[in-house]
Amino acid sequence: MGNFQSRPSPKVLPQEWRNGPWGNKARDLQIVKDYQPFKEDVQLRFMLYGPAGAGKSSFINAVDSVLRGKITNRAAADALFHGTFTKKYREYKIPKVPGTQYPFVFNDIMGLEKDASTGVCVEDIKLAMKGHVKNGYKFNPISVISEDNQHYNRDPSLSDKVHVLVCVIPGNTAGLKDDNNPSQLLTEDFETKLREVRLAASDMGIPEIAILTKIDEACPEVGEDIQNVYKSKYLKNKPWETHIDLPLHLARQLPPTFSKSSASRMKERSMGHKAYKIQKGGPPGPPLPFCLQ
Repeated sequence: MGNFQSRPSPKVLPQEWRNGPWGNKARDLQIVKDYQPFKEDVQLRFMLYGPAGAGKSSFINAVDSVLRGKITNRAAADALFHGTFTKKYREYKIPKVPGTQYPFVFNDIMGLEKDASTGVCVEDIKLAMKGHVKNGYKFNPISVISEDNQHYNRDPSLSDKVHVLVCVIPGNTAGLKDDNNPSQLLTEDFETKLREVRLAASDMGIPEIAILTKIDEACPEVGEDIQNVYKSKYLKNKPWETHIDLPLHLARQLPPTFSKSSASRMKERSMGHKAYKIQKGGPPGPPLPFCLQ
């Protein structure tokens, strides 16, 4: 009998189709710690939007946990997909050292729904991008925030405005158009909402990236070993499917190397996620890395 060598799963490629961010955790984390915006006293604001249950809040918790060095759960997230869980416009600043914070902010919003009369109102998203919505505003799916609302910001500063728009799409449903699938996302109403938000961001000069979440549910091989993320045949094709159906630019789609099943192992192994600064109308700029452990 010869030596037995295990064969890779037919769903996993022998080589990575994109170089994974493995082994550079300390370096990447230091880049984040040293990051400063081009203008002093201005916070770089990221706003996450996407379908309800996509994992927007969970992504914020993951970044918060890594940068603070402990497991956090400040952004409440629903473990089950039963419509949108986030109801208010929430701002999350991450403490750096006592008395200081990282110079970037994450904003979590109510999720987009498949039907026109449910989920966050598109006009509210547009106003939030312009800085007119204050932290704590409770979204109303059928009406837009009024100027006399206590959470309406009449005179937004540069820090109040959104600088990077992050579209969060669940990898286990993105690209599907199956009417018999209860998790079907890509209805005509949903695509219309998404298109309106993206066109508004483009008009405002706000760059956008897309993040595929729930990659372990989409590909069991990734759930078993996070380093299979860039070997997965399924995930290799997923950005192309999303580009065709939504569409989102291929160069701006990132499968994060953080999965639901890996949350309990965050203290035991190293992984990485890179969120890239994207120049409007051009190729990705220098990376702004986030390392998850």
